[in-house]
Amino acid sequence: MLENIYLENILCLDIETVPQYKTLEYCPDNLKLLWNRKASLLRKSEIESDDFLYQRAGIYAEFGKIICISVGFIKFNNHFRKFHLQSFADIDESKLLLEFKKFLNNRDNSTILCAHNGKEFDFPYISRRMIIHGISLPDVLNLHGKKPWEIQHLDSLELWKFGDYKNYTPLNLLAYILGINSPKDDIDGSKVADVYYKENNLLRIVEYCQKDVITVMQVLLRLRQENILNDIDIISPHLNSLNPAL
Repeated sequence: MLENIYLENILCLDIETVPQYKTLEYCPDNLKLLWNRKASLLRKSEIESDDFLYQRAGIYAEFGKIICISVGFIKFNNHFRKFHLQSFADIDESKLLLEFKKFLNNRDNSTILCAHNGKEFDFPYISRRMIIHGISLPDVLNLHGKKPWEIQHLDSLELWKFGDYKNYTPLNLLAYILGINSPKDDIDGSKVADVYYKENNLLRIVEYCQKDVITVMQVLLRLRQENILNDIDIISPHLNSLNPAL
């Protein structure tokens, strides 16, 4: 049961992704052709051109890339809990993934990953991008040969469904109905690519990503019938240590 999981073992995470190239025009010819075939399956109307649909390329691991992975975990000190945030962000996706793998490998093998819709998006996306870069998967992401009960993944979306698979509940909606003050931002997932490619503002994306990680943990605490975190319980990293240059 969820409440029986040792809280310090849970690592909440969120990723931000963008298309591999600024626009379809910058794609290599072979990749452009492959995207055009993909776009033909996504197109819902005549006015949706391949270039227009390329704005959605970031949600597909074959055509997108990860620009930020933020994680958060609870540590207890004399019965006081602190939620520690850490982010891996870089224009060099391979470097970002290697740093994230090193972080996972430095944790013990009891780590349980948790994300909202993580089983459908975050976890497989990270794994695919690692394989593309020739990076071997850390054990917590390597599902091959594992039995279902051996997979150390939690999904706040799945936990909320309670076996009902008819609807998708966004994280912000779930936070609202559970009485969690989800931080309001001037960007959302649909604007991340513009902030990355047009504004060259990776730090802004990192801050947005970290807020989602906080919200995932807050939702998890509510599902466990525990008190949510206060602002003073959250320890944020120094964002200036990241590589924001594009």
